[in-house]
Amino acid sequence: MITTLIQSIFCIPLVCLPQQEPLGEYWGTGEAEEKYYRMVDVPLPQELAVEAGSFEVMPDQQQLAIATRRGDIFLVDGVFDEHPQPVFHKYAGGLDEIFGMAWREGSFLVTQQTEVTRITDVDGDSRADRFDTLSDAWGFRNYHEFSFGSKPDEEGNIWVALCLSESYNSKVPFRGWCLKITPDGETIPVCSGIRSPCGIGPNEHGVMFYAESQGPWNGSCSLKVLQPGGFMGHPISFNWYDLAPGMGPPPIEPNSPSRLEIERQRIKELVPYAVVFPYKKMGRSISGFTVDRTGGKFGPFENQMFIGDFSLGVVMRATTEQVNGVWQGACYPFREGFDTGLLAVQLTPDGNLVAGGTNRGWPVRGPRAYAIQRLDWTGLTPFEIREIRASAEGFEIAFTRPVDRQIAADPGVYQLTTFTHIYRQGYGSPEVDQTTPVVEQATVSDDGLMVKLGVAGRVQGHVHEFHLPDMRSATSESLLHVDAYYTLNEIPDP
Repeated sequence: MITTLIQSIFCIPLVCLPQQEPLGEYWGTGEAEEKYYRMVDVPLPQELAVEAGSFEVMPDQQQLAIATRRGDIFLVDGVFDEHPQPVFHKYAGGLDEIFGMAWREGSFLVTQQTEVTRITDVDGDSRADRFDTLSDAWGFRNYHEFSFGSKPDEEGNIWVALCLSESYNSKVPFRGWCLKITPDGETIPVCSGIRSPCGIGPNEHGVMFYAESQGPWNGSCSLKVLQPGGFMGHPISFNWYDLAPGMGPPPIEPNSPSRLEIERQRIKELVPYAVVFPYKKMGRSISGFTVDRTGGKFGPFENQMFIGDFSLGVVMRATTEQVNGVWQGACYPFREGFDTGLLAVQLTPDGNLVAGGTNRGWPVRGPRAYAIQRLDWTGLTPFEIREIRASAEGFEIAFTRPVDRQIAADPGVYQLTTFTHIYRQGYGSPEVDQTTPVVEQATVSDDGLMVKLGVAGRVQGHVHEFHLPDMRSATSESLLHVDAYYTLNEIPDP
């Protein structure tokens, strides 16, 4: 029993990770990152175990609501101050593993293990006294059956991604599915095949995605689109299609071992990973994510996704695009050095990123059992790969600052390799089927912020790994982070 509990929410085998990773820099850029994004600690009351599972900025934009794994909701003043000395007020308690929270029309909408709940302070004393169940249409029998809920979409729906039973099975209804809960409580099955989610919400284009963990049928962590009628890749949850007549029959079973690109040609419902986060290179257990809508208050990454990682306590960036009707995109390093495992991240209207979580139950890298920290942009713009997009000829790379035109025009500066993973029933996958495309041409835009690459030998279905240690800015600076990873599900038409 103890061994089972120590294993992670993501079922990382004990042999893979010690209880605490050695500290020190992860990407080797932590000290340099601090120049651009300063990390501010948010002190927590000693008497409270604040294991943050979700955040919400209240309408006055002064208070932060914090929901915890232990089932509490706190209203907190002072989190956004330059030198925070927060004051905690308990709004609600007695809930269970809250992994989704939003404030709408005078109530909190909360996703916990067993249901989506509307929570209201009826008598105005800043303490919840009414709890209404919106939906409890799914089963719950095991501690590992976590439920992750989005903030309401444009129609007011909450999307809920449900962990499998014990991480490997689907023993109660809809475990391994995504459900959509309407404002009046109707429950609509969306898709099957989820394994172990740890974050759900819209991408930068407003389309619902979720964060999936490495494990069976998932060679690495990834962001996936929650495509209505889709199959996310893990077939153990096919047994609940009888409860979802609008979904039609279950998809055909995937072959194991195989490749995702091969199987999606066989299985029309199979949704490929939109953004693969290569294991260890880009975290180990990706978690909650948020989109920068701050209008530039958080730096040069407006309309990009920021996603945490539980095991390694880092925040990464991601961008997505739709090519030939299929979602794909890239991930990039951003900020390391958080003090605990991250479960939730939230960008505030003032342009701060709040991140928090806990180390309870499984191995993480970081010295603290739980923590909440804030990233503040210092106003300095790092020289970074801002975004990579696919083109008919190759790729387009946008930078945050103008490049050295002579260096950037040299095709030899762009080190490019590819790989994929084994799509299989077994746990995770090594990187396989490696290739080395050839960058034949590099054309720099007039403003120096974009380089168009002509590339021979791209491989559909592969992660394309960019390594640019020799790139320089127009002022001779090196890139803060030299790596990026693009998942090429489709090659754009000419």
